[in-house]
Amino acid sequence: MAPLTLDTLRATGQKFMEAVSREYYLAHAGLKPTAELQPIYDRYAAVLGRDALELTLELFRSTQPGTEERRSARLLLEWQAESQAARAVAALDEREIAWEASAMVRQPDGRVVPYQRTAIEIANAVDRRERLALDAARADLVERELAPLRREKLQRERDFVEGLEIADGYVATFEALSGIDLRGLAADCAQFLRDTQAMWDEVLPEFVKRSLGVPVSEVTRADALTLLRAREFDQFFPAGTLEASVRRQVTEMGVDPTAGGRIVFDTAEREGKRSRAFCAPVRVPEEVYLVLRPHGGQSDYTTLLHELGHALHFGLTRADYPFEFRWMGDNSVTESYAMLFDHRMEDRGWLGRYTELDKPSLPRFLRASGFEELQFLRRYCAKLTYEVQLYGGEVAWAQLPDLYVETLSGATTFRYQRSDAFVDVDPRFYAARYLRAWQLQAVLNEALTGRFDEDWYRNPRAGPWMAEQLFGEGQRELAGELAERVAGRPLSFAPLVRSIERLLG
Repeated sequence: MAPLTLDTLRATGQKFMEAVSREYYLAHAGLKPTAELQPIYDRYAAVLGRDALELTLELFRSTQPGTEERRSARLLLEWQAESQAARAVAALDEREIAWEASAMVRQPDGRVVPYQRTAIEIANAVDRRERLALDAARADLVERELAPLRREKLQRERDFVEGLEIADGYVATFEALSGIDLRGLAADCAQFLRDTQAMWDEVLPEFVKRSLGVPVSEVTRADALTLLRAREFDQFFPAGTLEASVRRQVTEMGVDPTAGGRIVFDTAEREGKRSRAFCAPVRVPEEVYLVLRPHGGQSDYTTLLHELGHALHFGLTRADYPFEFRWMGDNSVTESYAMLFDHRMEDRGWLGRYTELDKPSLPRFLRASGFEELQFLRRYCAKLTYEVQLYGGEVAWAQLPDLYVETLSGATTFRYQRSDAFVDVDPRFYAARYLRAWQLQAVLNEALTGRFDEDWYRNPRAGPWMAEQLFGEGQRELAGELAERVAGRPLSFAPLVRSIERLLG
């Protein structure tokens, strides 16, 4: 067999990523009952073995820091580590996807709800007893069947990554490969939680009393799903105008919302489709799927905007860039574009132009948006704090459920379920990507406002600039590098705190 070369690694690696991405899309969109991942990993074993890892390791060690060659090498090495770890848990992934597609939550009254719909059903449940009963039944099922599977997958992935001996331990390996200072970000999260505690203590009782009518001390995570669903605004966000309104805004901004037909909108209700929306870049930039299973009301508008930000990014990435700059990189960047779009739901002008929200209701909606933003930021700060300890290996697996409840409930006040300790974990510190994305979108919004005015989202000059200066670059840059390039500023939580304070009035 001929020695593996960098050109072969890139070409075959791209075919591998396309095959895996298509399989995940078909399974999560409800178009296949499960994903068949192991045959794909077997088919592309040549670019997922020790030779490939050693090639990228040597490339990484032989390049100079700060050069484009080092940037490329780091992305390829990160991809190798992630892909080989994914291969090690592929059988567990298949079992999990099949389980989620077929699992049924059985309640004491005999009613059966597909597991994939439980989050939607809980959020839409007006009767508190009904949603708590459904969540208890869901948690019991997760505790018995899904949590052990997820725990095994997390442990196997951690053991595999540490065995690569790229750095000392899982956390240090992630930092070396991603370029993200996890512990520094975790310290910033702890400071954010302290800085916003008084604000949270002030607004939480108001929203709980008005929407739930129960003592704050009794509010659960299931209640929070209903609280954040904000049903009272549904009349202003009809399902029938959802996609047309969002497409109109992007068109007015000077961008084709389908990126010349490369983006496919999959927004229909379908049995087996995940309740959590996602964007599936199957071929970058030629074939991108935006997948949404409707929940109803304003949350669907927020979600569609978010996933369209992803889709436009992948659909408008420069086709002449090498594999690693189109497919890999700091996902904080693509998440920031998604948040840049979904944060239009906090913009007075955008809401007035593209939704049916009336002027008398606008201040109340914006205050609710500020509350939701604060809740999510505090939740993700707590998630990162917890996940650093989960992956750090200093806390025994048996102690993690109690730590999860203590950490998440402490930050949000909502009582979390112990059963979710291994389920409510995004792979490979994705919480860090989300947090940096929140910071980056604030920088980008201010830069776009300075360049194209407050209504940049309908300025026909803004879209082409974004396509060239932002989306076209793929994820070649780290989030902090992008912030410095477009705005000359570092990432921080400060602009987010200011924004939340404005929304809360």
